[in-house]
Amino acid sequence: MASRIKRMASPPPPLSHETAGMAALVERLDRLLERVDTLLPTPPAPDWSALAFRWRKRQGRGFLESVRYPHLIRLDDLQGVEEQKQQIVRNTRQFVARRGANNVLLTGARGTGKSSLVKAVLQRFSTRGLRLIEVDKDDLVDLPEIVELVAGRKERFILFCDDLSFESGEPGYKAMKSVLDGSIAGVPENLLIYATSNRRHLMPESMAENLEARHTGDGEVHPGEATEEKISLSERFGLWLSFYTFSQEEYLAICQHWLTESGLSPAAAAAARGEALRWALSRGSRSGRVAWQFARDYAGRTVAGRE
Repeated sequence: MASRIKRMASPPPPLSHETAGMAALVERLDRLLERVDTLLPTPPAPDWSALAFRWRKRQGRGFLESVRYPHLIRLDDLQGVEEQKQQIVRNTRQFVARRGANNVLLTGARGTGKSSLVKAVLQRFSTRGLRLIEVDKDDLVDLPEIVELVAGRKERFILFCDDLSFESGEPGYKAMKSVLDGSIAGVPENLLIYATSNRRHLMPESMAENLEARHTGDGEVHPGEATEEKISLSERFGLWLSFYTFSQEEYLAICQHWLTESGLSPAAAAAARGEALRWALSRGSRSGRVAWQFARDYAGRTVAGRE
């Protein structure tokens, strides 16, 4: 028994020359990387007096770049989306008041004001400490770093992801899921995520996924695993706002609003209905964006004709 205990307590056999050489190489590489890291320029400190920021990368290091001239839009300039406007204003008001509020997913037809609505709430609540951080989809893997950077700040931050969509297996998809609701590290109370997308579940859907659905004896429908995976991200947003294509009359009302904002009289704006419809027909869309583009062109031509 004593000899057995002695054998069990004996030190492990020495490493082979190959293993020892590999360990030494790894250690040397670690030291080299530490030295290179100290030589890289330090990212600039955020200018916290700014209203809006972009997350940028420089030589592999991320930092918050202040936006000198943020695109601020008045809520009153957004027409045809009154219900969506009321919900996002209510949610944002609760957030800046340090009450319960939800992450927001804005989905639907293109050009209907999804991104503009997020910019408009920044304009409305910036005096109450609201700030906006725009993050590209390719940089979503840096979300934990951004979260750590703003945690503890007195400002209230909306992390804005515009035109968000994922393909299967993209790293940003899992990073977004973890930050929203799924990581052991909690999201700070001064941060919400507002995202816009043309896709309700943020990922492409195929007919084959419908074939994975199964029915139980009591008539209950269970979606397939592929569908469950896609829904699992969108359902982490507590507030869904859907946007729809405008009717002809809604489109014309938006055109008239922007024409009068451009200096035309109500009568002159009403007289432009025919041209506004032809403009929409040429673009194949009756969206708010198309209405704004028409108003800029028409008002510009009208003013130029008076000179």
